Amino acid sequence: MSVNQLTGSALAQNQREIRVAFLGGYAGQFVSGVIWLIASAVGTFIDPVYGMLFLFFGCMGIFPLTQLFLRIMGCSAKVDSSNGLWYLGSQLAFTVPINMVLVWVIIQYNHMLFFPATMIIVGAHYLPFITLYGMKMFGILAALLIFGGTGIIFMGLGSFSLGGWVTGVLLILFAFIGKVIVEREKISHI
Repeated sequence: MSVNQLTGSALAQNQREIRVAFLGGYAGQFVSGVIWLIASAVGTFIDPVYGMLFLFFGCMGIFPLTQLFLRIMGCSAKVDSSNGLWYLGSQLAFTVPINMVLVWVIIQYNHMLFFPATMIIVGAHYLPFITLYGMKMFGILAALLIFGGTGIIFMGLGSFSLGGWVTGVLLILFAFIGKVIVEREKISHI
């Protein structure tokens, strides 16, 4: 069943299955947040180019590391093959690396824009997570990343890695928020 064929209770049921299987995005956002924080540290204390490379290549490991993290936590990290939202999640995974072409062009003119430009891309990538998970918190996360990255760019704030530090902290904070939401939902369904 495709996303277009999902309506009403079928959509809600598929969203719930995604929420429970991935703990409201907890593991993926936690892994992403750690990668952003490491990339920021590398960019701050070693070299900005290495920080950019770490974020780019580190993000390629988000899905497998998320799967490993969930399995270590005792979660199945799988959804039924008939869940049409699974394909939406798979498609969303490719939006960030494709949009990194734009970031590459931008940093040819000013490497200080790497983290805030990437913040905007990642924030926009989180907007469809509202539908994927059925959780409005992803809209708040998306807005914070998009407006945060935009603010850093237009106000000329901070150091090279400021956007990376902010993004890493926000991702980890929202990871825990998502986990708490799903744990409360599980308790209310018992």
